Amino acid sequence: MFGMKVGAAMIAATTFLAGAAHQAASAADEVNVYTYRQPELIEPIFDRFTAETGIKVNVLFAKKGLLERIQAEGANSPADLVIAPEVGLLIRMKEAGVTQPVQSGVLEDAIPAKFRDGEGHWVGLTSRSRVFFVAPERVEAGALDTYEDLADPQWKGRICIRSGQHPYNIALFSAMIARDGVEKTEEFLRGLKANLARKPQGGDRDQIKAVAAGECDVAVGNTYYYGGMLASEDQRAVAEQVKLVYPAQDAYGAHMNVSGAVMVKSAPNAGAALKLLEFMVTDEAQKIYAEANYEYPVKPGVEQAEIVKAWGDFMEDDIALDRIAEFQAEAVKLVDKVQFDEGPSS
Repeated sequence: MFGMKVGAAMIAATTFLAGAAHQAASAADEVNVYTYRQPELIEPIFDRFTAETGIKVNVLFAKKGLLERIQAEGANSPADLVIAPEVGLLIRMKEAGVTQPVQSGVLEDAIPAKFRDGEGHWVGLTSRSRVFFVAPERVEAGALDTYEDLADPQWKGRICIRSGQHPYNIALFSAMIARDGVEKTEEFLRGLKANLARKPQGGDRDQIKAVAAGECDVAVGNTYYYGGMLASEDQRAVAEQVKLVYPAQDAYGAHMNVSGAVMVKSAPNAGAALKLLEFMVTDEAQKIYAEANYEYPVKPGVEQAEIVKAWGDFMEDDIALDRIAEFQAEAVKLVDKVQFDEGPSS
C-alpha cells in the first residue's frame, strides 16, 4: 500500500494516506508502519516477515512529526505501528493518548520487564548503552567509573558531549534523578558543564571524533555509533583511537535505552500488527535487527554482532525505562536551569 521514503515522498504520502485510511481498515493481510528508523535497518526484517506470513508491510519513513501526523489523522489514521529509535518518543506517544496497550505472552516472555511499558503501551526491540569513549593514552584505566565522576574537577576542560536536551542525554539525566534525586542531579549537571572542553554540539560520532583529534579526553555516546564507525572503512581508523568504557560497573551498571514500537490506538490492522511485533522478538529477527545497527538484542540469549561481542560483557542498569519516563520533564527543566548547552564558563 505504501513504501515511502523521506523528503518529496513524504508530501506524496499525505494525499495517499488520507485516501487509503478506510481501505487499510479492511486489509487483514497488511500492516502499516510509521518509522524514523532508516530503511536498511528494518526492511530486511519486514521482507522476512512477509515471506513467512504472507502479510505485506507498508512503511512510511520520516524524519520528524509522526506524533503530530497521527494526531492530525485521528481515528482515520492508517498507521498500525510506530517504530522509533529511542524510548522518549514512545513515551510521548503514550502520554498523548494515541497508543493502545498490547497483551502478548510472546512479547512478555521475550522482552525483559525493564524494556517494556508496565501497562503494555510500548515495547523495546533493540537496546544500546550510553557509555564513555576515552583516549587511552590520556585517561588511565579505572580513572573514570560512574557517570557522577564526570562532574569531578579533575576532568575540567576534558569532556565532550552533544546537547543536553537531546533525548539520549535527557534519558540519562532522568535515570540519575530517579536514582539520586533532583538536587544531586542539578549539582552533577553544573559540575559536568564546568568540565566541558567546548559547548555541546554535534552528534555522538562527533564526540568520538573529538576525542581522537585531541579536543577532549572523554566523550559520552551510544554504543551503536561506535559500532558503525568501526564497521566503516572511512571512520574505522578514527574509532580505533578511542576506547569504549562501560560506566558504573562496580555500582549500578551502565545506562540503557531502546529502540521500540507502539501500536496506534486506531490501528486498522491490529491483529497483523501484533503478529509483526511478535515476529520481531523471534531469535531470527532479533539477530538481524540488532546486527544491522550494532545494537543489543532485547531478547536474552540471542547472538550479538561480532563487533559488539568484542566489547565484552557488562552490567546493565536495572532501572525500568518507564520509571525513567517519570522524570523526563524534570530533566529537561534542569538542563535549561543550569544553561547546560551554553557550555563551560570562561
